[in-house]
Amino acid sequence: MSVTLYGIPNCDTVKKARTWLEQADISYDFHDFRKDGLDKEQVVAWIDELGWEVLLNKRSTSWKALDEGLRANMDANSALTAILESPTLIKRPLLDDGKARKVGFKAADYENIFKS
Repeated sequence: MSVTLYGIPNCDTVKKARTWLEQADISYDFHDFRKDGLDKEQVVAWIDELGWEVLLNKRSTSWKALDEGLRANMDANSALTAILESPTLIKRPLLDDGKARKVGFKAADYENIFKS
């Protein structure tokens, strides 16, 4: 199973997820949104799978920095554009286990994903 964890290294929730994966001895690749970037096709697939409402972190400073009109009229297309311009709008971390994607971190959710 190929596991990728997307996020930014200084995010506390990303740190918790990374610690959980390491303690569970699960190998993963870390993809830093800021350093490694994102491609459009990848973000489109995430929006299609998860929905833009789930993917966007509306409590982030990146969200609050957006124009009020843009926030009020957000849809899948404007979310795609906004995420590509500011990847930190994505709720973190985003876990890709090769079969499905999950945003946020809860130990119980990760235990269910990786039980085998």
